[in-house]
Amino acid sequence: MMRILLFLATNAAVLLLVGMIMTVFGEPILAENGVDLNLKGLLIYSAAFGFAGSFISLLLSKWMAKRSAGVQLIEQPNSQRERWLVDTVADLAQKAGIDMPEVGIFPAEQPNAFATGWNRNAALVAVSEGLLHSMDQNEVRAVLAHEVAHVANGDMITLSLVQGVVNTFVIFFSRIIGHFVDRVLLKNNSGHGIGYMVSSLVAQVVLGILASAIVMWFSRYREFRADQGGATLADKQSMINALRALQRSSQLPNQLPESMQAFGIGSGKRSGLSAIFASHPPLEDRIAALEQFRQV
Repeated sequence: MMRILLFLATNAAVLLLVGMIMTVFGEPILAENGVDLNLKGLLIYSAAFGFAGSFISLLLSKWMAKRSAGVQLIEQPNSQRERWLVDTVADLAQKAGIDMPEVGIFPAEQPNAFATGWNRNAALVAVSEGLLHSMDQNEVRAVLAHEVAHVANGDMITLSLVQGVVNTFVIFFSRIIGHFVDRVLLKNNSGHGIGYMVSSLVAQVVLGILASAIVMWFSRYREFRADQGGATLADKQSMINALRALQRSSQLPNQLPESMQAFGIGSGKRSGLSAIFASHPPLEDRIAALEQFRQV
């Protein structure tokens, strides 16, 4: 699970910082009487800052991924393995109709890979040392095809749009909750007091956590699509074999930073709340879906 948690963490930090600044210095969301909420103004305000937080996270995604995972970019291949890796990504990118992504390797024993970037023609595809050591070339090619499919499908951009909509409603309803606490519970009848500031920020955090379930559902859905894309760009059986190889390696510790785990390719079986907030479907479900997938 790599890019999702990183993206969400950046988004949440931006929203929280903006929320703190605006609640302290004042938000233009009251009606002219200074008592009631201007709901139209609040919605516009919420959308402006909600989408800003999402797209700032998108623009920072590749830079933060490189730093968090310790990615070493392959600028000039120094070995046959690096040359094969770059050539394979180039071939897959051409088939997918996107510009050549940056290619890198990050230090982790567990087989893993991720792709990120603010647009499909300015992406990064990175694989772990463990993936290169534990899989054969057909399986590695399938994993790279899965990641290139993420890029070609525009998953990061679509994710940002979904997150922007979610942010909008989180900000909108957190301000309504803060207004209710300030006016009804604390009986403040002019401006917004400390009760509004505290309660709206707390509500924003709580609603943001709940709303992330929507983003995670979207992420799980897009993983099935990327598996199908990987099967199409490489071949179906190699994609299935790669997922089975990830199953066999699931006992190894995940050495990706926690903030980066949402965009890794692998995921184990989860249950309860962990399943709701998981960025990837269980590997057995993905394998079963691929076995039913018919390539055109």
